[in-house]
Amino acid sequence: MSTTVVAATLLVAISVFFAMRRLRGSSKEPKAAELIVRSSEAAIRLNKLLASALPEGVVVLPQDAATFRKSMNTYWAQQECEVVPACVFRPQNVDQLCTAVTILKGEYDRRRDRDGEKGGIKSGGLFAVRSGGHSAVSHAASIEDGVMIDMSLFSDVTPSEDGSSVVIGAGARWGPVFETLAAKGLAVAGGRNSHVGVGGLTLGGGISFFSQRVGSVCNNVLSYEVVLASGTAATASPTSNPDLWRALKGGGNNFGILTRITLRSFPSTDIWSGFLYMPSGSAQKALHAFYDFVHRAHPDNTGVTYDRHASGPIACFTYLQQLGIQAVSVNLVHTKLPEKKNKWPECWETSGFKPLWRFWSTCKVRPLADACDEMNSLNPAGRRQALATTTIKNDMATLQAVYTAYKDAIAPIKKANIKGMSWTLVLQPMLANWAGEGCDGNPFGLADTKEPLVIVSFTVNWIEKNDDKLCQKLTREAIEQIDAAATANGTSHRYRYMNYCGDWQRPFEGYGEENAKLLRSVSKKYDPDGLFQRGCVGGFKLDIEDS
Repeated sequence: MSTTVVAATLLVAISVFFAMRRLRGSSKEPKAAELIVRSSEAAIRLNKLLASALPEGVVVLPQDAATFRKSMNTYWAQQECEVVPACVFRPQNVDQLCTAVTILKGEYDRRRDRDGEKGGIKSGGLFAVRSGGHSAVSHAASIEDGVMIDMSLFSDVTPSEDGSSVVIGAGARWGPVFETLAAKGLAVAGGRNSHVGVGGLTLGGGISFFSQRVGSVCNNVLSYEVVLASGTAATASPTSNPDLWRALKGGGNNFGILTRITLRSFPSTDIWSGFLYMPSGSAQKALHAFYDFVHRAHPDNTGVTYDRHASGPIACFTYLQQLGIQAVSVNLVHTKLPEKKNKWPECWETSGFKPLWRFWSTCKVRPLADACDEMNSLNPAGRRQALATTTIKNDMATLQAVYTAYKDAIAPIKKANIKGMSWTLVLQPMLANWAGEGCDGNPFGLADTKEPLVIVSFTVNWIEKNDDKLCQKLTREAIEQIDAAATANGTSHRYRYMNYCGDWQRPFEGYGEENAKLLRSVSKKYDPDGLFQRGCVGGFKLDIEDS
């Protein structure tokens, strides 16, 4: 190959690499939400009740435009920034939160008595709760004409003296958490994106760079502090309210408002991590490399030992509408440092990913927080978002069907010319040990799973509000196409990872009926009037009325 051809190829590679980073992850701040507040008389009265019972400045009204807008603009998805509440409540401590929940419960009961409804609320709910606000689902942590409870002041990170555990506020974000712990040579099983909030990720289960070693994030929770519908604070642990402790491990916001968690911590140093960026022509090789690596964890594959320090691979297949190109990126992580700083860890060195031709690689030794920052940089706040997910067995024919569903959506995307569209298929393994490592039980319904699974998801973002319905429709149709193919192949699985679900999905059905009954019974015990089922908007509810 001539020097000219090599130079031209390198120039194209670098251009595509930086275009992917720029178009998939604009660093622009989210647009300021237009403060058109349509507060009803009931909402205005509730605002006054809260403001009179709580210290000045804790309840933020739209009239305090700067503080109000700042709170609104901390959401990840642009569509969430556009949902304007009647007020923002920023509790500084548990006592203030208990006072507010007591008032909200009183208003809930008043409306229930007035309306004569079983649910107590005709529509819209009373309040929403936000820890990090990193959801693609509209109204997941926002509410119109209601109270938005902003937990961002609960951001403390307090390691124990012996370094075996750490207390973390539910409103903290994982990037600062890891930075604080790294200064003490510690880490926890936490989120992989620095912008994601502690509370939401943990209540949805949580996937960590350490999950192969210690299981899901929620499996490592020693105790929860939660404010219940009664307006009282409670601890949920193996010895105190153990049924609530188990239900909170993936049960979402159905039981109370999470204020703090105590997580197991462990000694940790820097990690080896990064992305490989490849042309679309490498898609099939990347797909086979993914299958082969995950297959190492299959119990029948007795000749190979799966490296439990290896996290991933996360294989991403992306179509960028603005450039009209497709590309492949793969995230590789190893939580134990390689013997030589510039050498790949052996498990990745011997994988099918090492020989793949690539535009660029960012793999290197780095702090854990830096690895999470890289994840966030690829899809930061400020764009309209959609997510949806399903789960399959690690089967090559089904993976091909998954890739076909991704490809099939590109033609209608081109035809619609969706402005700024980034259409990404994401594949990542979920190992059988995740269900049980580090805990005495959770409601996932995965205890009998013996083989590795693949979490399939679509991460979709775009610019214009007018494209919302089409983007969500394409995402749903792709998942439904994959589910149909997996069912036909006998490789489907009922589990749906809650934190990747679209608003039309029903993750609790994937937990199995026995676990769904457990969650409903715990909800009825700690919230008999259904404040968090019908008064609190957002999240995935338990369908208690149907039980």
